[in-house]
Amino acid sequence: MKNTFRGGVHPIGHKELTRDVPLRVLDAKGEMVFPLLQHIGKPAKPLVKKGDEVLVGQRIGEADGLFSAHVISSCSGKVKAVEKRRVQNGQMVECVIIDNDGQYTCAEGIGVRQDISGITGEEIIQRIRDAGIIGLGGAGFPTHVKLSPKNPEAIRYVIANGSECEPYLTGIDQLMRTHADAIIEGFSLMLRLFPNAKGVVVIEDNKPEAIAAMQQASAGNERISVLAAKTKYGQGGEKMLIETVAGINYPSSMLPADVGCIVQSIGTIYAIDRAVAYREPLFTHTFTLTGDAVKTPGNFIVRDGMSFAELIEAAGGLKDGAEVKKAIVGGPIMGISIPNLDVPIQKTSSGVALVTEDGSEKAQELMTSCLRCGRCTTVCPVGLLPQMMADAVTSGDLERYEKKLYGLECIQCGCCSYICPAKRPLTQTFMRTKAEILARKRAEAGGNK
Repeated sequence: MKNTFRGGVHPIGHKELTRDVPLRVLDAKGEMVFPLLQHIGKPAKPLVKKGDEVLVGQRIGEADGLFSAHVISSCSGKVKAVEKRRVQNGQMVECVIIDNDGQYTCAEGIGVRQDISGITGEEIIQRIRDAGIIGLGGAGFPTHVKLSPKNPEAIRYVIANGSECEPYLTGIDQLMRTHADAIIEGFSLMLRLFPNAKGVVVIEDNKPEAIAAMQQASAGNERISVLAAKTKYGQGGEKMLIETVAGINYPSSMLPADVGCIVQSIGTIYAIDRAVAYREPLFTHTFTLTGDAVKTPGNFIVRDGMSFAELIEAAGGLKDGAEVKKAIVGGPIMGISIPNLDVPIQKTSSGVALVTEDGSEKAQELMTSCLRCGRCTTVCPVGLLPQMMADAVTSGDLERYEKKLYGLECIQCGCCSYICPAKRPLTQTFMRTKAEILARKRAEAGGNK
């Protein structure tokens, strides 16, 4: 077992803004908007209509298909509408809009401690599915599906991702410091599903308090260990975690379960504990509000459906005279910028950074031709050749890009773009190219039916 992976970069963390700010609950007061598509797969089907009364923890959207997930209300009140609203990725998505009554009346049984001593694997999976839990690391993959591989006995490592390597974000750090016992309980429940697996919690070594808390909580548990990994961006990626723990590199055509590994984020594991041990569906999660434009940066437990704008205002608003040039959801390297803050916080919204300088604008101004320095190659955690991949795209040779340079193996981590002294938008180029190639393959497959 190593403590790092090949490649990677060392961006400025900006974590000092919030790393020592404790989590606090921040309730919403205004209308709540619940997108029925917060996961991969098909949108959930609405279970409520205009005029219906709802409670906290009530299912308002039913999963539609294997890769769909239930949507849960985080407030009590009356349904105002079921209609399309804009969400954080800019798309118009069908949403359930609830007029929040501010009482937060829970559905019966929510949050009541359960006897889990004799719970079966099937019951654990069912409670996770009922809770609408998805991967909170950003992908939005339904957790009950991920925890149901074809051969559970073949899983050798179950990895808890506590890296939180994205700059600015510190909510998971605080969650591990303050809720370590619950996280370890949830991790132990996961391990019941995989009888031959070792559990490894991976935390970057710039989080000593979280490491100590998790070590103390797992002391005496022979199946769980805590690995202090080298602080380096990219550590939180699934492939990099598996390389660090199991020493395995695998192609994108394979899943982690195919190489004997299961990876879940710390936030997801905490949600599993709440779902299994307390019958509490997923309707809150950790969230970091940060950036040099924010008056009081902090870490919060937020309710899904609250708008970014309301959260920012409730947390103290912006600094006097601050002009927000960019609002970045999910971190500046792999996150997305949103032009409108009046959109709902979703299950996968890990935080937002409000900054007064736009780094991408500066990069465009400074961009030059490729310098042939090779830095992009040295930092690529997958071992690709970004410089040659970009040349293939420019020349229109997508066959070389795919077949000779293995461009579809790119995990779009952003390391190459970050390190490039010529400020070339390499990652964005590869994202577009991958989408184009996959769209062509789908079209060809459809034409052959």
